[in-house]
This record gives sequence, structure tokens and C-alpha cells, in this order.
Amino acid sequence: MATTFVKRCLKASALAVLVCLGAAGCDPASPSVDGSGGGGPSVHFTAAGDVGLGDAAGNVLDKMAELKPDLNLAVGDFSYQAGAEGAFCDMVTGRLGKEFPYELIAGNHESDGSDGDIGKFVKCLPNRLPGLQGEYGKQWYVDVPQDQPLVRFILISPGLTFQDGVQLDYSKGSERLAWTESAINGAREAKIPWTVVAMHKLCFSMGRYDCDVGEPLTNMLISKNVDLVVTGHQHAYQRTNQLRVGDRCSYIRAGTFDRNCVADTDSKHAQGNGTVFVTAGTGGYGLHGVNGNDTEAGYFKAWSGANNGGAFGVLDVTVNTKRLDAKFVPAQGSLFKDSFVIQR
Repeated sequence: MATTFVKRCLKASALAVLVCLGAAGCDPASPSVDGSGGGGPSVHFTAAGDVGLGDAAGNVLDKMAELKPDLNLAVGDFSYQAGAEGAFCDMVTGRLGKEFPYELIAGNHESDGSDGDIGKFVKCLPNRLPGLQGEYGKQWYVDVPQDQPLVRFILISPGLTFQDGVQLDYSKGSERLAWTESAINGAREAKIPWTVVAMHKLCFSMGRYDCDVGEPLTNMLISKNVDLVVTGHQHAYQRTNQLRVGDRCSYIRAGTFDRNCVADTDSKHAQGNGTVFVTAGTGGYGLHGVNGNDTEAGYFKAWSGANNGGAFGVLDVTVNTKRLDAKFVPAQGSLFKDSFVIQR
């Protein structure tokens, strides 16, 4: 049985092997298939942060297992409990499999070791994606699939303080901002169809948080037309319209709203017109409320929080050569849903 499994995996495409290694009961001879009307092979991924160890976290992981993605972006804040790294990793691998690519970027609860240690999390949930560049868990990128990639994932840690007491610097002129910009430019030069940036903290919010990641980073991402930016931190689901900077909007200021910075207000976007920001802090730990009267509310298209159809769940995304299809999938106990498309 094992020999047959290996032979079939060797004959599969790079993406099929990734799926085969990560998902229980998969058929490695069958690569991911686009479900949105053409476009050839696809990459299917989920994303969620702010997880915890409770029943809701288990429900989200069960939903993820049901969706059978090729990988998951875990956008920070994992166990919320010091010394519980092993229990968290066991919860994840028990539901998704020990080889599933549950890919980590630190959140503020484990970056400084206060509620877990990112160094321990990356050991028990190591990188499973070939070709990763950078420091896994802190700042890294990877192309998926490695051969003829469809998407470059860039994961960064702005606004976080690590155990050495130093907050990573993504300010204007910083080395880390330059690294991020270079990773984006490299994806374009390699003609990779899609670029996705993920990080724990955010800039735009209809809740309690300010622009901890910084305006220079945020505006750079938009100016580069990064297709999708995924964050956590706010324990809610929030999706912006497609945002832009250019002639009529030279720079977006946090805490304000400028309609000239909105490229498109429906849910069907054209690639290259701007960037969509999605907060998926819905991994299972205590939802926050959202404020429909927030000064930045005009930037948002859809939202759900503790006071507005609150739902734990995942952002579920499929990309192929022609389009990016994204939707929010609730785990349990909520009817809230959201979806959008970006077309090339």
C-alpha cells in the first residue's frame, strides 16, 4: 500500500502532491480542479486567526477539514495560554492530519511569549510547503505550487514585539518594508498570477484597533495592487471594498474615509485596480463587536461580529489562472456568509 501511494504521488503534479500530503483520504492522482468555470489547475486555501483551545476552535478546524484546502494561513494568536503549545498543535493535527500545511505567522499573544511561544509553535506545526524563503513564523514567502506557481503568499509581522523586546520595523525606509516590496515585485517579475499578503495585525477596522501595521506599509501594499491582504487581531469578519491609491487618492490616512480611495464597491473586482483587505479573526476565540459608525466604515463592504450576526469560521479562497474566488464559511451556529471575486 505504501509503495503504491508513493508511486502515485510521484506521478502527480506538484499541487496534487501538496494536497495528497496534507489531506486525509485524498487521491494524489487528481490535482485540484477549478470549480468556478474554467482556468485549469487551482490552489485552494483557507485562512483564520485568533483561535484558542475551546469548542468553537474545534468547530472551525472541523469545518476546515470538511473544506479540504491545500493549505491554511493561520494569521496569529493561537492558544491564548502560556505552556499550551503542545495542546494547540495536537488539536490542529488531530483534526487536519500531521502533515497538513497549517502555515503560521505570529500574533501578539505568542510573539513575546506571554500566551505561548511562537518558537515552540513553529516546531510542532512546522512549515510543510517546499521552497519557503525567510524565517517561518515571523517573515516569509512561498510560491504555490513550487513548479509553475499560481500564487505567492507573503507573511509578515508588522506591529509585533518579540521576546527580545524589539518591535519589527516596517516603517518607511526600513529593511523589512523593502523586503516585503521586493517579495511583491519578485512575484510580478516571475509572472505569478496572484499575490496574497497575510499578517496578524491590521490597519483598517470597524472595531477597537488602530493602524498598528502602519500607514506606509498599508499604502505600499495598495500601490502595488496586492490582490488580497488577510489579517486577524480583530475578532470579527471584515471585508473592505477594493481600495486604491493614485491620482485622486495619493495616500490613505487611517481613521478617516476618502471615497476617492475606493476603486470598486461591488463584489466583483478587476485585478490591478486595487487591493481587498479581509480580517478573519474568527478562528474560535471570543468575538468582538463591530461599529457600523466607525470613521473607516465607508471602506467596508461586509462585516460580522459579536453584535452583528457573529460567526466563527474561515475565509475560503480558490485561485486559478483567471480568477480568485473567496467566501466566508461559518463553522456553526450562524447564517452569515460573504463572497467576492477578483478577475484577471
